[in-house]
Amino acid sequence: MVINELKKFSSVWDTYSAMQSEENVYRHTIKNTLTRDLVLCFLAFFAFLCAIHVLTPTFPIYLERLGSDTREVGVLVGIFGVATLVSRLSAGSALLKYSERNVMICAGLLYALTFLALIVFCPFWPVFAVRVFQGIAFAFLHTTAIAYSVKVVPEEYRARGIAYFMLAPNLAVALCAPFGMFLINRYSFTVLFLTCAALSLCALFLSSGVRQKGIPITDTGSPAHNSRVLEWKMIIPATTSFMQSFVYGALMAFFPLYAIQCGVTNPGYFFTANGVMIIAGRVLGGRILDACSKEKIIPTFICISMVAMFVLLFSRTLPMFVLVGLLWGLGGAFFYPASMAYSLEYVGSSGGTAVSIYLVLMDLGMALGPVIMGTIIPLTGYRPMFLFLALVCLINLCYFQFYVRKRRNVAPTV
Repeated sequence: MVINELKKFSSVWDTYSAMQSEENVYRHTIKNTLTRDLVLCFLAFFAFLCAIHVLTPTFPIYLERLGSDTREVGVLVGIFGVATLVSRLSAGSALLKYSERNVMICAGLLYALTFLALIVFCPFWPVFAVRVFQGIAFAFLHTTAIAYSVKVVPEEYRARGIAYFMLAPNLAVALCAPFGMFLINRYSFTVLFLTCAALSLCALFLSSGVRQKGIPITDTGSPAHNSRVLEWKMIIPATTSFMQSFVYGALMAFFPLYAIQCGVTNPGYFFTANGVMIIAGRVLGGRILDACSKEKIIPTFICISMVAMFVLLFSRTLPMFVLVGLLWGLGGAFFYPASMAYSLEYVGSSGGTAVSIYLVLMDLGMALGPVIMGTIIPLTGYRPMFLFLALVCLINLCYFQFYVRKRRNVAPTV
């Protein structure tokens, strides 16, 4: 009997020890992922993003009230992404010469000035020029922050580190989209732009605490000064991010106008639902990114995004819009960190050139989505646009399943 009791105690003790070991591993993972440098860079990045996402639901409304048609709205929203896209490689080159802190400070200053300029200028061409400079500032900030985060997080925790760091835009959307609508409904667009400028200056101050980590080293062991400008192989896996961003960019640009047309006074709740779901998914489900195959995660959440577009096709009320926001947020929670980590593994490099080409394709999708859909909407209306976006998700799913995965699986034998 005593022996049996000892066996039971031993079994319980082994279970407890296993639980403690797992908990210690989890704490070790968090400690090595959420470093001081990553947290400080995250806060600066978050403040910058708050400034731009205050404009997410409000800027199309601002342009429409000033007399812009849907084509002009599409161009003025999309040119931001185009300017960001064109400036990415210049940002990467700047990081070879200057510290991350200096690049972020300069970007913050230019960023703040562009918001002040929006108070003075009216559409079309003056605002077009302002949006170009705004995109340039954002390109330098975004490229610097992402490349820095990849550099300071250990490789074994990269997917989770990217997921945590990429909570910044989702938190910004969740908090600032309805806040932006509140500002224009309660005060004015001038107050809105002054708030954006203040947020940019706050981020500039936070950026001053970011520490330089030294000259990046390429996978071959040579300094980054001698690395290639482009990692062409990155184009293959990053095209999935391009198509997903195409859908996202069009949705962000024209959903507020569609919601107002349906009688919803504050479309910001859609963005809040989207952001809350992404935050919950990445915080509570972060282990999934390390435990599950990315080749299963990516197609699963492309499918969820496609379902969201089909639901939006039949939605006209705020509760349905919130449901769509939750579905889209669930897809985005896991797709982008899994896609970036998978793309870096596909290329076999975590250098700035690989990160920059991935972000270039994301920007291209964000830019082309509003521009192309802004041309289609006057001919078809909003609902056919949502159907077209669902078709893009389906094409993206087929591309990843039957081309990207196949090329990666056969690559070692070539």
